[in-house]
Amino acid sequence: MALPFLPGYSFNKNLGKEKFHKSQHFDYTNDVRMLVGSEKPGIGGELLLGQKHKPKYSVFPTGEHSQAPSWVAFDKQVLCFDAYFQEPVPQSKEEKFRVRKCKIYFYLEDDTIQVVEPEVKNSGIPQGTLIRRHRISLPPPEDDQFYNVHHFNINQEMVLYSRTFKITDCDPFTRNFLRKLGMRLNQTDSTPEDPYSNLRQQMEESMRPLRPYERQDTLKQFLEHDRNVLRFYCHWDDSESMFGDPRELILHYFLADDTIEIREVIYPNSGRDATPKFLHRSRLPKHAPIPIRQPGEKTDRTVLNVFGPTGHGGRFILDSLKTGAVQDNFYRDCDLTIGSVINVWGRHVTICDCDTFTKEFYRSKYGIEDFTPVQYRAAPAPRPARQLPPYNGFGSEEDSLCSCQGLLPKPPQKDFKKLMEKDRQGLESNVLRFVGRLETDNPIDLERVFIISFYLSDDTIAVFEPTQRNTGVLGGKFLERSRVKKPGQELFKSEMSEYFTAQDLYVGAHLLLNKQPFQLVDADEYAFNYMEQHAEEFPRANVGTILSKIKSISKDKRDQLIAVTEPAGTGVIQYEHFRSLLVATDCGLSEHEIMTLGRTYSEREQPEADLGMMLAVAQDQLRKKHFEAFADMVRAFVHEDRNSSGLLPSHDARTICKAFQLPLADDLLRALLTKYEKESGEIDYHAFLSGINWRENPAPLVLPEDVLKPFSATLPKLKLTGQTMVDYSAFIRGLAGPLT
Repeated sequence: MALPFLPGYSFNKNLGKEKFHKSQHFDYTNDVRMLVGSEKPGIGGELLLGQKHKPKYSVFPTGEHSQAPSWVAFDKQVLCFDAYFQEPVPQSKEEKFRVRKCKIYFYLEDDTIQVVEPEVKNSGIPQGTLIRRHRISLPPPEDDQFYNVHHFNINQEMVLYSRTFKITDCDPFTRNFLRKLGMRLNQTDSTPEDPYSNLRQQMEESMRPLRPYERQDTLKQFLEHDRNVLRFYCHWDDSESMFGDPRELILHYFLADDTIEIREVIYPNSGRDATPKFLHRSRLPKHAPIPIRQPGEKTDRTVLNVFGPTGHGGRFILDSLKTGAVQDNFYRDCDLTIGSVINVWGRHVTICDCDTFTKEFYRSKYGIEDFTPVQYRAAPAPRPARQLPPYNGFGSEEDSLCSCQGLLPKPPQKDFKKLMEKDRQGLESNVLRFVGRLETDNPIDLERVFIISFYLSDDTIAVFEPTQRNTGVLGGKFLERSRVKKPGQELFKSEMSEYFTAQDLYVGAHLLLNKQPFQLVDADEYAFNYMEQHAEEFPRANVGTILSKIKSISKDKRDQLIAVTEPAGTGVIQYEHFRSLLVATDCGLSEHEIMTLGRTYSEREQPEADLGMMLAVAQDQLRKKHFEAFADMVRAFVHEDRNSSGLLPSHDARTICKAFQLPLADDLLRALLTKYEKESGEIDYHAFLSGINWRENPAPLVLPEDVLKPFSATLPKLKLTGQTMVDYSAFIRGLAGPLT
């Protein structure tokens, strides 16, 4: 019994409905008002009477607990179908149609389709991708919709852009996927045979020999010797022919396939055209030119015992020994030796030399050791020395020389490599400084002191005079930085002048700088260290050379040096006594060589560094850098201390300090860790961190000169004075060593 249509007795259809929009059914198309929404739904997206839902994409059943969109769930999942289509061939009498096999790929993530035709060898048809990947609409009248997964099945036809494809099969993944969707798959169908392809296959099979050809395997030789080429330098004497002359050739032998290529060496201004090759790469016969063979006279196979009808149906036997076969001898690597003459198509070419790789190849393979080159031409005449005009006095000698070397004068080139290597780099100044005095009889000039600086980057010299009070002489720059010529050279000459070098400056040397005589009486510590570190460049700072010079004196004087003993019997004497002994022996040593020996064998006591001063300097540096991460460092040290012993190896403690970027100099950090190191080689990190903590344990302030004092484990050598002690016994042991 139906309810009466009264208020309260009917259901409200709008309960729970949230969308009440109305679709737009009218629009402008080419400036014409027309109905465009006949297929659009009604109010709120509900379908009108007679309308069917047309999904834009494939609809898949939603699985349990699956909320991922299709482009995520089906990413990189593709359905593959085997298909074919028939293409008519109207203008050919061999074939009326052509069957073309292809693959249809359906991408599940976006319902796109791609059609690819596998390439067939010698087909003559453009193959590959027939339809690029995109969505394809259905054929009319349903061309407003697109193909989806439900339109695919086996043994059915599909129309893609007016071309009918028939699906014959699919891969296992596609079959399994369609079955899970609930689709019933049809039986697989076979692809019809292509008549023309069968005809082509029969023709190819009829052309195959009844017995396979003898295979010559050259792949191994190619793989072993690819890119290995022997190079020979050859000579061809063509002077007997008209307008002929000797030629220089380069022969390349390719080990990969035993071919030979010859190129001609053409020098500039030789009057010959630069041809690319003298002989193209090919196998070179020994007895060239070879006669022209008749067809069938030279074959790769030898046939014996021919009987039966000639042609098809006859029988034959192949001769494996190739009896009576015509063979041409070609040049191999064993035929190419230095001094041999080869026949290059009637031209006699002599092999004169080869490169290093070729020599090593013949030495390892054939055991040849004699590679003496063949001299085929006289040695070139020495080029006459170029006469340069003498220096005219204008500008520098280098600048005047450059004006004589070309029509366009260029500035002289500096030694850029030496400049980059010997220029100032950080604390490495590369400047040798010496103390000099004037050699004069004027009592006022005798008291003057000069600083002579030699710059290793460009071999220039600068002289500076420090200001001295109450001398009546104004100090300052005495000589501008420049290269200084050695005295006693002619001014106007063709040869380049000689300049002072670093080897000419040493303690005790006499220099004449712009007609001012100087004697070098001392040097700074950097100059001594640099010359001793580069002893191979400075013989007067080479201890081995100095000892060899002392050993070369007479035996009596050498015994006199060895017989000297000091009163206390400790083997140590003062430097002044040591110097007077060497000077009295007349060994021919300069003052610099004596000082080098004194510095080498001097007795140096390592001063004990003050821990309080070191902590004060460290705290001052940490305070200036605002370093306060001491609590974090304590936790890091405790974390590394697995045994909770309060001790850590020195290497681990240094690593933690570097990890926290502790702003301390490397030598100061090393000295501090050494102070807190136990006998076991481990660091008491609690005491170390407490000592450098400027917040909780502030140390007294330090003076600026204490901050700059280095705390290095290896202190520099002491300045030699009269009270410096020299280990004379060590010097005697070095002197008694073997003569070098």
